[in-house]
Amino acid sequence: MPRKADGKRRGPLRRGGFALQDEAIGQLDRARELLNIAGDDSALAVQIADLIEATVKATEKLPDPDMVRRKVRTGQDLDGSITVGEYLDQWITGRKSLRPGTVRIYAGHVRLYLKPHLGHLELDKLRVTHVDHMFEAIDDHNELITQARESGDPDLLAQVKGRRTVGAATKQRIRATLRSALNKAIKERRIEVNVAALVELPSGKAPKALVWTEARIAQWRKDLPVYTAQVNARRRRLRERNPTRHDLQLNRIDAYIGAPRPSPVMVWTPALTRTFLERAERHRWYALYYLVAFRGLRRGEACGLRWSDVDLDQRTATIRTQILQHGGETIEGETKSAAGEATISLDTSTVNVLRAHKARQNADRLAAGEAWLDTGLMFTDETGGLVNPNKVTDQFELLAMEAGLPPVRLHDLRHGAASFLLAAGHDMKTVQATLRLSSLSIAADIYTSLLPQLAHQSAEDAAAIILNAEPWRAAGTI
Repeated sequence: MPRKADGKRRGPLRRGGFALQDEAIGQLDRARELLNIAGDDSALAVQIADLIEATVKATEKLPDPDMVRRKVRTGQDLDGSITVGEYLDQWITGRKSLRPGTVRIYAGHVRLYLKPHLGHLELDKLRVTHVDHMFEAIDDHNELITQARESGDPDLLAQVKGRRTVGAATKQRIRATLRSALNKAIKERRIEVNVAALVELPSGKAPKALVWTEARIAQWRKDLPVYTAQVNARRRRLRERNPTRHDLQLNRIDAYIGAPRPSPVMVWTPALTRTFLERAERHRWYALYYLVAFRGLRRGEACGLRWSDVDLDQRTATIRTQILQHGGETIEGETKSAAGEATISLDTSTVNVLRAHKARQNADRLAAGEAWLDTGLMFTDETGGLVNPNKVTDQFELLAMEAGLPPVRLHDLRHGAASFLLAAGHDMKTVQATLRLSSLSIAADIYTSLLPQLAHQSAEDAAAIILNAEPWRAAGTI
């Protein structure tokens, strides 16, 4: 062993207790291999010798020569190691150029999934199998959530309280977060392979949006009582096993929301949308739902709209911020993307609805008196405070159920707004601009096949080209 950094002699490295002579020779060869990595670099030889002594003292094993070579080649400290969790924390802190909303998404993935499953591992020892096991654990938790919801068992529900199933698209985003972090680690020469890029996952492609046609509505109405009866039967069996439990009957709104539908993404026709708006007209958030349905605003964007960003005379609204639900906290942040921050035009009917809403809000201000919070927001609670986005969604679902409509998500009103633009004859570029999508391809992928009448019209137009054409006849024929 080489001398220490201060020039003092170092005692020989001794190990014993091997069952076979070949084992002892193998360890001797590994020790020589480690020392030979330094070559003619005396300073590096001292570092490697220090590492050997420290590792043997701590683990009674020699360091991995391949790991030492990699650290030497990439310029890392030989005695330094960092866990995946520690590195992810450093990586998140350094993401200063990203939008706050993007950082929050990354931080959520790190906190909820990456650190709990991978955080304890040393960064340079992270393998594809570790990442695979993380997604297997997520699948197991999904099954637990599904089982809890279907059974209604309070004990199981308590275990999964506040948790949602993780779909294919979210898994893709979790992997993308890890892949981005590991790409940075490669640039820093901490690792050589991005294992996240090697993990295979189901496609995260969004489900195809479908329209609530009369036939689909009829089938949904037929399936709803069957679904309700099945869930209530499971819950009755649980109550029979434990009579002290509270009533576990599925209530009406839970059945309405949870019943199976043709696709996770369903869209109302113009007639269904009008029915909803007529039912919502008496509610304080009527104008918010109107904006989403007519102009395709996202929920957070509508909740975050300010009067100072709206010009009713010029019929424009500028989207600059959004209200987000972050756990149990309601916060104000930037728009989802740079494309989301833009000025949109308002139709005359929407302007009239907003004028009426402003008069209603002024009445609320007078009623609240000194308790009124002057936030400047267009949509507020009774005292002018921030609107809770989750409550906006809950109220939307309740109003839709009361109107006797088939269920859609609040975000699906945005899909409907795009469809109505296309049905009115506007091109995909108009849809992209109105909904403030980052690319034309996204608009084309999502919105071209929503309403049946669009497909029908294109079929009729194509047929008309043929049917209206003069038949071709060869020269000299009768």
